[in-house]
Amino acid sequence: MSLIFKICLMADWKKPEHIHEYQGSPKDRADGFLHFSTEEQLPGTLVKYYGDADEVLLVAVNPAALGPALKYEPSRDGKLFPHLYAPLSYEHVKWVKLVSRDEAGRFALPLDAHG
Repeated sequence: MSLIFKICLMADWKKPEHIHEYQGSPKDRADGFLHFSTEEQLPGTLVKYYGDADEVLLVAVNPAALGPALKYEPSRDGKLFPHLYAPLSYEHVKWVKLVSRDEAGRFALPLDAHG
């Protein structure tokens, strides 16, 4: 099964309240779930919500490990996006990597962002 991805700012990921599990960004908490993206959705999500951000992290998760708290729901353009209705336990994280930018300033995803 393909991985799903949580995009977050390094500052949010390292907050003290996230010491045992990731509770989400301020937007996640306001919406009542953690926003994830599939590999295909990553470029659009990065540009739309993180275009001006620095120190953006990509957190890879196996969706099968998240159980029934993970739901695929319509969002941008009616496409189904993965939403987690629970904090993200670090035991379910496969890897975390900094998203770099290319010479033109565009996001360059890690080569192993493939599920």
